[in-house]
Amino acid sequence: MKSFLNFLTEAKESQAAMQAKKLGYTGDGHGGWLDRSGKVVARTEKGKLKYIDGRRPKGAEEPAAERKPAAAPPTARSTQAAPAPAPQPQAAPGQAPEDQPAEELPPLTVVFGRFNPPTVGHEKLLKSAKRISAGGDIKIYPSRSQDPKKNPLDPDTKVSYMKKMFPEFEENIINDEEMKTIFNVLVTANEDGYNNVNIVVGSDRQAEFENLAQKYNGDLYNFDLIRVVSAGVRDADAEGVVGMSASKMRKSVVEDDFESFRRGTPKTLDDAETQALFNAVRQGMSVKKSKVKKESFALWEIAPKYDAETLRENYIKGKIFRIGDIVENLNTGLVGKIIRRGTNYLICLTQEEYMFKSWIKDVMEYDEKQMERKMRLPGKPNTLVGTGGYFKHVADMTPGFGRGDKTNLQTGAKPYSGYKQVREFINKYKVKK
Repeated sequence: MKSFLNFLTEAKESQAAMQAKKLGYTGDGHGGWLDRSGKVVARTEKGKLKYIDGRRPKGAEEPAAERKPAAAPPTARSTQAAPAPAPQPQAAPGQAPEDQPAEELPPLTVVFGRFNPPTVGHEKLLKSAKRISAGGDIKIYPSRSQDPKKNPLDPDTKVSYMKKMFPEFEENIINDEEMKTIFNVLVTANEDGYNNVNIVVGSDRQAEFENLAQKYNGDLYNFDLIRVVSAGVRDADAEGVVGMSASKMRKSVVEDDFESFRRGTPKTLDDAETQALFNAVRQGMSVKKSKVKKESFALWEIAPKYDAETLRENYIKGKIFRIGDIVENLNTGLVGKIIRRGTNYLICLTQEEYMFKSWIKDVMEYDEKQMERKMRLPGKPNTLVGTGGYFKHVADMTPGFGRGDKTNLQTGAKPYSGYKQVREFINKYKVKK
């Protein structure tokens, strides 16, 4: 049986409505959804979004007035399509191709990762992406996660160092707070008119991204082809670029080993800048230089691949990652509730009821700084069950409970005082055993 809180949340916004908003559609008030040109492209049926023609229109359906001008990057994106009642003759040399049909965009090559901190191993990943793109568009999205154990650098600092370390890809590195998950990236790419996409990942993450990206093609986005391509094998025990990883870099910081850390950065970063990066990671991990190892995190917490045995021991004993816990997948950015525990993996469900599987080494407990705030982001209420912010969000929809509720304003009652009254009422008449 659904709880009252679940009922209120579902009544507030259906799954179809959430999906439609992600795609930029607006409702007509009668179950229909309109694109930016005002055309009805989908309808809500049984709580799900059903497209009129069975397939969501691509970005080419945007009206010409809203498209980017020809000053956009020199790809087929800048060629506009104008409707014509009959075929037009080939444009003469030097003539603007105003009446020519828009060409299909070449495949977009995407890299989505933590880069926390960036390393020479990541440089290899980006160069592989450039080779795979074959001259097409490349977009590199650093994840938005931040925590002292596995993501010590905040997104802005991380992007700043990435652009210094990988100047060849400076224009391709995108600092967008909306791109929190691989789903956000794929939905945006589809809306931009790309029909095909390449996702470049390390070999150890290829199967995970392949399963996830293909599973929701036709639901969250519609691509003709999704390719998940490996950038090469990574060996944690190897020396040099092949064995370099962010985990090893964080381990070097905890052990106050600047020389090992320096070997993990490219030559484009000089010694002074590398020291500044080292200090930024140390500060993000709250590690004091004078008391480095004893008062820092356990190795399995900051670099699980180097202490898999302790990680698994804590997992088997039920000390971490229990049923119902909220976790974040560090590779894809997806946040969800644990609904099943495997031998060394978890099955999780996102707030939108999308399911994903994660190895225990690739997740962390979700600890958002704004969990007690009603609004996680401007215009986006906190719907993370179990947090104070979620309670405030639901309370504001319940007469007599909310912060700005008319009842409270008229009576002078304190914000959310209704919760206390209900609790006292229940305790007063509760049968004592």
